Amino acid sequence: MSDIDQLKAGLLDEIAAAGDVAALEQVRVAALGKQGSVSGLLKTLGAISPDERKAEGPKIHALRESVTEALAARKAALEGAALDARLAAETIDLSLPAPELPRGSVHPISQVMDELAEIFADMGFAVATGPEIEDDWHNFTALNMPESHPARAMHDTFYFPDRDANNREMLLRTHTSPVQIRSMLRHGAPLRVIAPGRVYRSDSDATHTPMFHQIEGLVIDKGIHLGHLKWTLETFLKAFFEREDIVLRLRPSYFPFTEPSVEVDVGYTLVNGKRVVGGADGWMEVLGSGMVNRRVIEFGGLDPDEWQGFAFGTGVDRLAMLKYGMDDLRAFFDGDVRWLSHYGFSALDVPTLSGGVGTPA
Repeated sequence: MSDIDQLKAGLLDEIAAAGDVAALEQVRVAALGKQGSVSGLLKTLGAISPDERKAEGPKIHALRESVTEALAARKAALEGAALDARLAAETIDLSLPAPELPRGSVHPISQVMDELAEIFADMGFAVATGPEIEDDWHNFTALNMPESHPARAMHDTFYFPDRDANNREMLLRTHTSPVQIRSMLRHGAPLRVIAPGRVYRSDSDATHTPMFHQIEGLVIDKGIHLGHLKWTLETFLKAFFEREDIVLRLRPSYFPFTEPSVEVDVGYTLVNGKRVVGGADGWMEVLGSGMVNRRVIEFGGLDPDEWQGFAFGTGVDRLAMLKYGMDDLRAFFDGDVRWLSHYGFSALDVPTLSGGVGTPA
C-alpha cells in the first residue's frame, strides 16, 4: 500500500471515529488546514518533475476529494443525531394546565366603531377622517353657522387662544360635520362617506362627557330625496341592533346645515324595566338628520342645482349604551378594569354581517 493510500485510510478512520462536530473540525484542520497533511502533499507538486506530477497529482487530488466528502457526510450525520436528541428532549406535557388567557379586551367604543364601519361599508360608504383641532370656518361657517348664529351657543366650544395662518379661530371640533365639508372639497361628487371620531364640548354628567364620539354620514348625488335617507337609516339600525322589528319615526326639527331637518326616533319595548330597541311600546330619539342645506353644498364647492344630498349624525357612545345595556356614560372613560372585563370584547371578535356585528366577550 502506498503512502497516499495509508494516509487516506487513516484519515477516513479518524473521520468515522469523530464523536461530535468539534472533534470532526479538528480532523478537518489536521488534514485540510494550511499545515494539514493533505495540504502538504498538494504543496509538493510544484517541486517535482512534470512526469511525476502527472502521475502523483491525480492521486493527491482524489485524496482531497475523498476526505472532503467524508467530512461533509460525517458532519451531516452528527448534526442530524444532535437534532434528533434535542427534539426527543424537548417534549410538551399535554396534561399540564393550559396557560392563562391573555388579559385585556377591546373597548366597547372601539368595537361599535368597527361595527358601524362594517355595516356602512356594505352599503357602499367609505370612511372619511378629519382633524380634531379644527378651524372656525370648517366647524361652523361652512356648515351655515356664521359668527352671529345662535346655534353656536349650543356647542359649548373649547377655543384655542391663537389663530391660524388665515386668521381663523382654532378650536376642538364640536362635531364630525366638518369632515363633510372637507370630503366635498377634496373628492367632489358623487360622494358617500361616514365620518366617525372624537368630538369635544364643555359638558359633563351621566349622559354627557367633555370628550365623546360621533358618527356622521353624508350622501351627495343627483336626485337624492328624503326617502333615500329613511331607507338608509332603517337599514343601518336593523343591522346594528340585529333586529327586524325596528320602527322609525321622523319628526320635523331644525339644524343649520340641513333643510328640511328631521329627528329620528326608534321604537322600543320595556324588558325588566329597561328600554330595549325594537317594537313600538314607546319612542326615543337616536339620530339627527336631514337634506343637506343648499348653502352647505355651495361651501363644499358643488352646484346645489345639480347635486343634492342627505346627512345624519348620532353619538357612538349612545348607540353602545342602547345596544349593550350601559347606564352611565362616564364609565366609558373611568378605566375600571372590572367594567372593561364585563363590557369588553375579545380581540378576535371581528364584526361581520354574516357572523353578527357584535357579541360581548
